Amino acid sequence: MRLLLLLFSLLFSAFPIVAQSTDNVPQLIEGSQSAPPPKTAVMNNDSVVKMMKAGLGDDLIIQTINTQPGKYITDADSLVALKTAGLSDGVIAAMMNKSRRQITNLPETEKPVVLSDVNEIGVYYKDHSGKWIAIDPEIVHIKSGGFIKSTATHGIIKQDRNGRVNGRESALALKHPIEILLYTPEGVAASEYTFVRFRLNSSNREFRILTGGVFHSSGGADRDEVPFTAKRTAPRTYEFTVENKIAGGEFGILPPGTGNVTNGGKIYTFAIVE
Repeated sequence: MRLLLLLFSLLFSAFPIVAQSTDNVPQLIEGSQSAPPPKTAVMNNDSVVKMMKAGLGDDLIIQTINTQPGKYITDADSLVALKTAGLSDGVIAAMMNKSRRQITNLPETEKPVVLSDVNEIGVYYKDHSGKWIAIDPEIVHIKSGGFIKSTATHGIIKQDRNGRVNGRESALALKHPIEILLYTPEGVAASEYTFVRFRLNSSNREFRILTGGVFHSSGGADRDEVPFTAKRTAPRTYEFTVENKIAGGEFGILPPGTGNVTNGGKIYTFAIVE
């Protein structure tokens, strides 16, 4: 009898422990499920400067810029401020490329108007979905003769007609291969357009262009024309592809007639990023 009472006593004393441990299980599970995921901070200009001042190397900073969310301001004044703060050209270039990719990869609601049937005069590129997107033009100013100071060369031969576009970079950044479409005015061929590579200055982009309607046969490396061959695919419609053999940089497509404009014509601009 004593043994039976002892067994009942042990059994009833164990119930509260089991109940308590059972009650805790769903609380632990529920807690783990409701915990919000950690938020990733969005980097900005100040974040990069702080990393540099902390002694992190350029390679690590560039890798962080390329892989982490970030919104960077890279207008002319901001570039000067970043350089003054001590950032290297490689780090600044990574910030510029990241900010331009943000422009190119806008959500669908913020993307430029897509023309399902290209029927307006202009220059277009094909996006990842196969749609033609209009490239916005910028104002280009033409001047005759003299030298254009450049970070790439010692200048341009005298008596040439030279073009200048304000701002060091275009808003659009693309990657190889790039399919380009020209929708031309009536009676104008693709061969009358000029594909140019810009020479970069601190606050603008410049290039050597036409003299009397044609490029000089002399000059060699001073020429800023990029050769291209466009195929006619429809009336007033020509297409060509910018392949990997053309290195990255800032580029523009100059429509015919702009070479004779002194007070501002237009040029369709984009950057090629590696």
